Amino acid sequence: MDLYTNKTRVIGVDISLERTSFAIVDVRGHVIASSDICTQDYPEIDGFIVALCDAITKLVDDNGGFETVRSVGMSCPSGNFKTGSVENSPNMPWKGSIPIAAMVRDRLGLAVAITNDSVAIAFGELSFGSAHGLTNFAIVTIGHGLGCSIFSERRLVGGNNGFAGELGHTCVVDNGRKCECGLKGCLETYVAEKGILRTARELMEGSDRPSLMRNYSITKLTPKEITDCCNKGDEMAKEVYRKTGYILGISLANLAAIIDPEAIILAGGIVHAGKWLVEPTYQSFQEHLFHNIRGKVKLIRSALNDRERDVLGASALAWNVKEYSLFK
Repeated sequence: MDLYTNKTRVIGVDISLERTSFAIVDVRGHVIASSDICTQDYPEIDGFIVALCDAITKLVDDNGGFETVRSVGMSCPSGNFKTGSVENSPNMPWKGSIPIAAMVRDRLGLAVAITNDSVAIAFGELSFGSAHGLTNFAIVTIGHGLGCSIFSERRLVGGNNGFAGELGHTCVVDNGRKCECGLKGCLETYVAEKGILRTARELMEGSDRPSLMRNYSITKLTPKEITDCCNKGDEMAKEVYRKTGYILGISLANLAAIIDPEAIILAGGIVHAGKWLVEPTYQSFQEHLFHNIRGKVKLIRSALNDRERDVLGASALAWNVKEYSLFK
C-alpha cells in the first residue's frame, strides 16, 4: 500500500508592472530556485499567462518536478483573493476583471490563490520581517501605486468585497490630481511614483531656482534620481520629499486613529528614499496623530529585500489554499 506524502513545496509568483518574479519555496521558506519574465513584454493577458506558465513549468521540471509542488500563490496589484481575479487595476496593462487564478490553475494543473501585492508583502513581513511578533498592525506599500493591508489580532481585514485597505484611493485633496482609478485627489497621486514625479515637475516649473533635477529630462527623472539629488544637497529635491512626506504623514495618522495599531510598516521601492522621505513623514505623522495614541504607534521601515520578500509572501499564501493537483 502506498502512503500519501505531503508535498513540501509551493510556487510563489509576484507580478509587478515591470517584472514578474517566481520561485519554488519549501516549507521552511527557503527559495529552491527562482526566475522572472518581463511583464511589459505581454500587453495581452493571454500571452502573459502562456509565457508565465511555460517559464514556471521549466523551472519546476528542472528542480524536482510537479510531484513535489502543492500549490501556487500569486500577488498582483488589484488582485482579489475572494474572486481569484485582478479587478480593474489602474496600473497594470490588462483592464477589466481578469480571472487570473483560474487561468493559471487550468494551465498548470495546480491550486492557485491570488491576492493584491500589498497583502502578499504583508504576509512576507509577518512571516519573515518587521511584522513578526505584532498582533495589530498595518503595512503600507508605496511604489507605482499605494497599497495597504490591515491586520487585526493577526488576521487580515479583507472587507465585504475584498477591497479593505485601499488607502491609496482615499481623498487627500478635494478636486485634486486625477487618479487612474477615475477619482480626483487620491493619496496615490501625491505619494506614489507618478505623484512624486509630478510634484518635482511642478516645483521646477514654478521656480527658476537651480536644481540638479533639471539635468534630467522629464521622461527620464525617477524617484531614485531625486533621492540621489537629495544626497548631493539639492534643496528642491529635498522639498519634493518634504511635500510628499507631509501628505503621507497625515494619511498615516488618520489610518492610525481608525485602526489603533501597534505599528505601521512602510515598504516598497519609494521607501528607499530613506531619511529624505521617512523623516518628514514621521514629523507629519506625529503632528497629526490622535493624542490618545501619540507615542504608542510605531512607524517602521521594512528592512527586507523587496523582491525576495514579495515572492515569499506570495508563497505563504499558497499554503492557505485548498490543495488541488493533477500530479499525484
